[in-house]
Amino acid sequence: MRAVIQRVRDAKVVVDGKTVGAIDKGLLVYLCVCEDDTEKDLEYLAKKIINMRIFPDDNGKFNLSLLDVNGSCLVVSQFTLAADTKKGNRPSYFYAAEPEKAESFYERFVEILKNKHGIPTETGVFGAHMDVFSINDGPVTIYIDSKENLK
Repeated sequence: MRAVIQRVRDAKVVVDGKTVGAIDKGLLVYLCVCEDDTEKDLEYLAKKIINMRIFPDDNGKFNLSLLDVNGSCLVVSQFTLAADTKKGNRPSYFYAAEPEKAESFYERFVEILKNKHGIPTETGVFGAHMDVFSINDGPVTIYIDSKENLK
């Protein structure tokens, strides 16, 4: 699984002119499910994201996690993070999971954040064209690939 996480002051997803998910302080998570992802990838990425110390403490040091600041998550499906750009100018997405698996893992990821870790979590609409609005805090943007870290 791959994710781009952004620390935000607020973020929302709009589909067909209607807000479908919105958060205040927390993390905007763009999530990509890859063809060879397993439950281990799901658990690893959820735990890594909520424990990532990217929020400032009273001294301005990045010492606090999403859990420490009682933040929320807005999770948006993002298969384009699987882009292979090695050849030509049109990215290939062969590494992305098929839609059925991707949606199942996406929903399971959100469930892990909410139910296992107690993180207030909002979502976009899987497979929809979405307008994503955010106010980045910092900005702080981090890329995580479970395969690079689970070796």
